[in-house]
Amino acid sequence: MEINFYELEKLTFKDKSRLFKRSGLDIENLQATVQPIIEAVAARGDEALCQYSAKFDGVPLVPADLKVTQQEIAGAGDLLEFEVREVIKKSAVNIKKFHQAQMPEEMWFTQIDRGIMAGEKITPITSVGLYVPRGKGSFPSVMLMLGIPAHIAQVPQIMVCTPPGPDGSADPATLFAAQLCGIKDVYKVGGAQAIAAMAWGTKTIPKVHKVIGPGNAFVSAAKRLLYGQIDVGTPAGPSEAIILGDDSTDPAIAALDLLIEAEHGPDSAALLVTHSRKLAQEVIKRLPELI
Repeated sequence: MEINFYELEKLTFKDKSRLFKRSGLDIENLQATVQPIIEAVAARGDEALCQYSAKFDGVPLVPADLKVTQQEIAGAGDLLEFEVREVIKKSAVNIKKFHQAQMPEEMWFTQIDRGIMAGEKITPITSVGLYVPRGKGSFPSVMLMLGIPAHIAQVPQIMVCTPPGPDGSADPATLFAAQLCGIKDVYKVGGAQAIAAMAWGTKTIPKVHKVIGPGNAFVSAAKRLLYGQIDVGTPAGPSEAIILGDDSTDPAIAALDLLIEAEHGPDSAALLVTHSRKLAQEVIKRLPELI
């Protein structure tokens, strides 16, 4: 993770251009790399998934390994520290309260004019695929923020793709969060190949109606290329955050907010913009220890 301090008035045009460049510009350049992956998954299914797992994740898998077992999901909590389990459970309660409040009426009608009634009926989509990244970290929060709304909306078929770790296992925190969401179908597949698998379907992984969830630039490129074949939702890519602060900003909270996004990967940008030199220096001082 790289920490930089810039003074806007001293930046050259070239420096500003580099600093303001958005990650989305790089996604277009990756489409030529991602297209063959999508085509291979469409043509060869599970075989291609295992091939790319070995190539990109360094994990040799066979098709029978792709789906996480119910025993792995049930035992995931035992692999976590007590404090981590409690934080995940508390987060689940909070997220559930919010999304329950969002739920619209299933059906309503109103009289527009004499003899004219109009209304709306809300029905869930038939299936959804959740993409939960892993990379250099663990993101049970993503599992909760995707899985709980899908569960509350009563989507009949909810499944998850998440990259395997170096030992070929799924992240236990993500599996524990999936258990809290009532999700049983989790697959150890990541990257562009996971999006392709959910879009086309394979012998092991079912085709779904919609895919949601953040990912790296390769995941975002796959979503762009598969738009139309499947509903790709918001093409959330490499994370970005910008905090505008002044002398009243708490530097401890600002530092934590920056890292919430910066921890996602080397292509994530987290920016603090302030006219307060004191705030900038206080935040910079706190970051190394937090990292």
